[in-house]
Amino acid sequence: MALKSTVFKAELQVSDLDRHHYQSYSLTLARHPSETDERLMVRLLAFALFAADDLAFGRGLSTEDEPALCERDPTGAIRRWIDVGLPDERDLRRACGRADEVVLLVYGGRAADIWWQQNEGKLKALDKLVVLALDADDSAGLAALAGRTMRLQCTIQDGRVWLGDATTTLEFSPRTLKARG
Repeated sequence: MALKSTVFKAELQVSDLDRHHYQSYSLTLARHPSETDERLMVRLLAFALFAADDLAFGRGLSTEDEPALCERDPTGAIRRWIDVGLPDERDLRRACGRADEVVLLVYGGRAADIWWQQNEGKLKALDKLVVLALDADDSAGLAALAGRTMRLQCTIQDGRVWLGDATTTLEFSPRTLKARG
């Protein structure tokens, strides 16, 4: 018998001073049985970092060749493909062929560092790709915020992120490993 996804609800208030984007979102996230709280919350962070009216969560781990988040234009073309984790370089190359911009948010501490060392040379050639990295402590802190029902506030200013709930606020800056173009 297959295990079902666990549903998480999040009320997310985004104040992005860098992009002048201020909005509240009611989000429903499905956590695949093989997904960790850490990955779930990194997906939620990715939403906050790139929040837009047309940004939506993908089908997740159960569907190959689909991003964690996707922003489409009115014609259905993919404006921004956002993924999290340590994907195969070929998957990123394919994504760059399908989207105007591809953003990857890597996490996982030492494993992410090793992944970057192994893939940096190949990924530098992908002009549409942006790679951001979270430190292990930051992604672990995000995982600690996970709950079936969440009320979160996210403020972004000068590349710094403050994300928290009523009792805890995390402060961190995702590192840019690769900028676009």
